[in-house]
Amino acid sequence: MSRLVGYLRLMRPVNCLMMGFAVAVGAALANPANLKASWLNVAYGFVTGFMLTAASMAINDYYDREIDAVNEPNRPIPGGAIRPKEVLVFASILTVMGFVAAYLTSPYCLLAAVAAWLMFSAYTKAGKRSGLPGNFLVSACVAIPFVYGSIAVLSAVSLNVLLFVSIVFLSNTGREITKGIVDVQGDKAQNVKTLAVRYGEKRAAVAAALFYLSAVSLSPLSWVLGIVSVWFLPLVAVTDVGLLASSYMLLKDYSRENARRIKKTVLLWFLFGLFSFVAGTAW
Repeated sequence: MSRLVGYLRLMRPVNCLMMGFAVAVGAALANPANLKASWLNVAYGFVTGFMLTAASMAINDYYDREIDAVNEPNRPIPGGAIRPKEVLVFASILTVMGFVAAYLTSPYCLLAAVAAWLMFSAYTKAGKRSGLPGNFLVSACVAIPFVYGSIAVLSAVSLNVLLFVSIVFLSNTGREITKGIVDVQGDKAQNVKTLAVRYGEKRAAVAAALFYLSAVSLSPLSWVLGIVSVWFLPLVAVTDVGLLASSYMLLKDYSRENARRIKKTVLLWFLFGLFSFVAGTAW
């Protein structure tokens, strides 16, 4: 593995793009009529989301290097492509770039970016081994870009964004619990108290499915409350059906291999969910 490829794998560019896009979605949901006038703030917000996500992914790999040596030995650090100290320097540079972009947006955005960073730090230092509370912290970190997008264009958080981030929070918590099934052997060795470690893979699969179903149950509210247009319905239907199918498949087969497939597939349903709200707000 080349060093450049190693750094790219540390960043997880797909996750970074999704977080940057999430900021733009939050801005679009909060203030669709004046989005063009706020394009510069949205652009800075995208950079903030991208860079801070990349930094958090790198730091996560740094702290997970012993667990990854068991679960994912081909990751850049256990695989020997990048030294741990180099990862910290890389993450620091990405963090500074993210904070600078937040400062250029507004003081409120800088505060939100710092709050998100502190939240992730709490997860890395204490929440990672705590199981479900750690899953909640991760989901809050995933949801905050949408809140950030609203702050970037309104200096406030709109009601429709709050509803949307509730759906994001619930569905991502289900994915984090599913990830715990994938990583159960390494987590046991490192005393990480995920639901799968504490109660077994079957009960963890049930808990994950319940969070997926809770997210699905909230999605009609956006239409009922008149927050989105009819264009929202076809795409959110794909998301809902996908999450329902993933829940069924996980309950039917909660093996590590199947949980890994579902963990990856759920990201696709997340994308459809993002596009559903974009379509429903734009038209």
